[in-house]
Amino acid sequence: MTALPAPTPGPAVALLGLGVYRPARVVPNAEIVDLIGSSDEWIRTRSGIETRRFAGADETVVSMSVAASRTALEQAGIAAEQLDCVVVATVSHLLQTPSAAAMIAEQLGATPAAAFDLSAACAGFCYGVSLASDMVRAGSAQHVLVIGVEKLSDITDPTDRSTSFIFADGAGAVVVGPTDEHGISPVVWGSDGARYDLIRQEAPWPVKVDPDPESEKGSHTLRMEGNPVFRWASFEMAKVAKQTLERAGLTVDDLDVFIPHQANMRITDAMARALKLPPHVAIARDIAQQGNTSAASVPLAMERLIADGEARRGDLALLIAFGAGLVYAAQVVRLP
Repeated sequence: MTALPAPTPGPAVALLGLGVYRPARVVPNAEIVDLIGSSDEWIRTRSGIETRRFAGADETVVSMSVAASRTALEQAGIAAEQLDCVVVATVSHLLQTPSAAAMIAEQLGATPAAAFDLSAACAGFCYGVSLASDMVRAGSAQHVLVIGVEKLSDITDPTDRSTSFIFADGAGAVVVGPTDEHGISPVVWGSDGARYDLIRQEAPWPVKVDPDPESEKGSHTLRMEGNPVFRWASFEMAKVAKQTLERAGLTVDDLDVFIPHQANMRITDAMARALKLPPHVAIARDIAQQGNTSAASVPLAMERLIADGEARRGDLALLIAFGAGLVYAAQVVRLP
């Protein structure tokens, strides 16, 4: 078994448990096409998406996170009271304060764990895993809960041809903690702020409540310039993936699994070709049934591979994610 070099100082750190929550409502392309003047074939060809999950009114950022976290804690064999920190990556918790993390920690029974939200869009989960690993190695925490969660249906315009068929809802959580064998490589991350407007919210949340709700309708939803994002991600992220393998002291032949952010099936295919992944490497394609869930997509895709038997606990997986900002992050992990 190929070993990941343990950075010093500090203990070896790994993902100890994984849990996900997928909303009950499955939305096929047929429910989307009329509002955007499109077709099932166009959506499948452009994105690879066949269905996606939309959360109901009772499935919130907090409730989905709590459900995913309970599974992750159970798998890790960790009680909520043992958590030292809760990190929530999301862009769809619509309250500026209090943080979703604080509410989730309370509902889990993790108080007085530190708790904060992290805004790094689709790369948020990978950012959170890196932060959690550093916390444990530095001694500021022993067990950290990292959650990627989105309810993007709340901030997506159903008539927007560039986004309405892509974005979806869900949650994934991992417990990061000390272990005998290191299982999280150093992160490669960064940003390209000159491209901030390629994925954006066009207007801030209103400072004052407008008595006429129609005057602000749709102004706070997500907008995306799909073609420039596709070109940027397809070419630049393959470079980041290669840098990540080099920093971990690995090659593509050492990998068992490739789990990119589930942004678009064509981007996944382009990165796989650029990396020249060998046939034995399983590639996550959860977007086909789940849609693009931003910060939740990597843990959801991880769970799908394991549930379908395409990956196993202990496999070496390259994670990479990218999104609004534009921001990106990648690391190699052993699957929990």
